Amino acid sequence: MNTPTAGSSPNPFNHAARELIAAFRGVANDVPARQVRRSTKSLGPLLEELLVKHQIGRAAPEDAIRENWPSVVGPAIAHYSHAGQIDPRGKLVVLYNQAVAGNELRFHQAAILARIRALPGCDHVKSLAIRAG
Repeated sequence: MNTPTAGSSPNPFNHAARELIAAFRGVANDVPARQVRRSTKSLGPLLEELLVKHQIGRAAPEDAIRENWPSVVGPAIAHYSHAGQIDPRGKLVVLYNQAVAGNELRFHQAAILARIRALPGCDHVKSLAIRAG
């Protein structure tokens, strides 16, 4: 016997019985054997959840870091590097395209991290992942 799921009407027949009834009546059984009926969700809250998750139309900490990148690392290093994404653990990915820039970023990593954490909305950044790219 099928157990009703949230938002669905209880169906007293299992899939084999529905197949037999459909064949007897001469109509097609359009319900797949393993279909799980779920309640319909409103589109508004779903869209809001996606906008928040992907930070669409909202100021992101990465934007503040990118705007202030030359003052954070210095204009010379900023020319050869840029800030990427912050992962959920608070690690900021920093990409560079010159070996000297990578060495400077690693050498001054503690000072750069302190300047980033001083920016508004960026106090949750815990570490840097400095990579070529």
